[in-house]
Amino acid sequence: MSGTFVGMPAFPPPTHAASPPPTHAASPPPTHPAFPVAARDAVRDGTLRGNLRHATHTIRAKREKAVAELADWAELREAGKRIKDHTLRHLDRYLVQLEESVTAAGGTVHWAADADEANRIVARLVKETGESEVVKVKSMATQEIGLNEALLDEGIRAYETDLAELIVQLGKDRPSHILVPAIHRNRGEIREIFAREMSEWGRPAPEGLTDTPAELAEAARLHLREKFLRAAVGISGANFMVAETGTLVVVESEGNGRMCLTLPETLISVVGIEKVVPTWQDLEVFLQTLPRSSTAERMNPYTSTWTGTTDEDGPRTFHLVLLDNGRTDTLADEVGRQALRCIRCSACLNVCPVYERAGGHAYGSVYPGPIGAILSPQLRGTGSEIDASLPYASSLCGACYEVCPVAIDIPEVLVHLRERVVEGGRVTRAGNTVVLRPAKGHAAERAAMRAARWAFTRPGALRAGQRLASRTRRLHPRTLPGPGRAWSGTRDLPPVPAEPFRDWWQRTRGGDGGKGAAK
Repeated sequence: MSGTFVGMPAFPPPTHAASPPPTHAASPPPTHPAFPVAARDAVRDGTLRGNLRHATHTIRAKREKAVAELADWAELREAGKRIKDHTLRHLDRYLVQLEESVTAAGGTVHWAADADEANRIVARLVKETGESEVVKVKSMATQEIGLNEALLDEGIRAYETDLAELIVQLGKDRPSHILVPAIHRNRGEIREIFAREMSEWGRPAPEGLTDTPAELAEAARLHLREKFLRAAVGISGANFMVAETGTLVVVESEGNGRMCLTLPETLISVVGIEKVVPTWQDLEVFLQTLPRSSTAERMNPYTSTWTGTTDEDGPRTFHLVLLDNGRTDTLADEVGRQALRCIRCSACLNVCPVYERAGGHAYGSVYPGPIGAILSPQLRGTGSEIDASLPYASSLCGACYEVCPVAIDIPEVLVHLRERVVEGGRVTRAGNTVVLRPAKGHAAERAAMRAARWAFTRPGALRAGQRLASRTRRLHPRTLPGPGRAWSGTRDLPPVPAEPFRDWWQRTRGGDGGKGAAK
């Protein structure tokens, strides 16, 4: 897929004074242990594995039934892929059109090159209202930039209103799933969190609260209702932005989003630049594929759309913060850019055998699972220990690609990023081309790959090596030595055949010049 953005910033020049020029810097790399270290502790937690297994298998089975209802699912999948690819190739044009449409509808657009800039913009906008608290719709973009923590540093308290996000916030926890952030918690744990923490954040949990789903939901509803009714500022993300009209779209299943989007006087939306689609007709495709892939529903119970402001209803002031934070750098990678197609459905997490066993926290990112393993190292770079390890957090089974509603070839990108980690090379960082050094700890892998490349480009050497391997096969060990012991500890080494294929072919087919039919 070729495009106009290799090495070139996606941000267009601002069209009005409210849009400061970006600096194209991404977030600093996190301090988090490498994936194998974090995953080792996670797989020993029997309760965590049980919670994950039950939840992912349930969601996976429901999704299969929902997708099977559409005879044209494959065509919708291909359409979604093409729409996203087209938009990414012409992102500069559609972002300018989006800004013009939002501005014409009464909104104000701000451009944020990185997390720090986005946080400063949002904090300033909240302070200008004179408020010290905000209610939030579930938003991965605001989690990505650490908005809640940044606002707290400025004396502003942010309240999560999605049920799962509320559980995570009250439990002083971290999200572990794109769709169900509290997937690692069971009902008993949630009841304990509500009983212990709700009073510190507002209305306390009812006396005698049990762990039945209805009682837990009612406790959350009562706790949040008072926040909805008094909040003057709401903060959201968006699933999609329609360039032709400046319309933003949020899909959700609980109704908390509808409350946050309509009740406050001021609405601030922080959205990644890749979420734009050209037209309403394009949006039609994703409103069919996203619900089925995420919640296994034909359509989300709440699909909220808003275009600027109106005097009759909804917020009086609307601000849209367009977030880069490494997305332009990702766009410059012709293989890796397909990760920007992602519509955050989480289908890849629910079929991934690695995620099911390790859970989301081991990925050290707001984006866990297969999509996180390719998105986070591109948004943040591979300089940190965790980001250099994420491309290896996969068995390359391909299940993630099979379920992706926009056909992101995650295994292809994983291999591409592994090559970057091992070999280094040219990448785009902060809008500039830089040369990465190979990561530490991969010398053996690098030597093995270079030896394989040397052999595969020299047929004579490859043939000699195959013959030598066949003639010495009785001497081959059954397990690998050193670091390879971890691999062969759970797998049988494939036996070397008594005769290389080339020799067999020459012996059985060589007499007729290789033209004989198989017998």
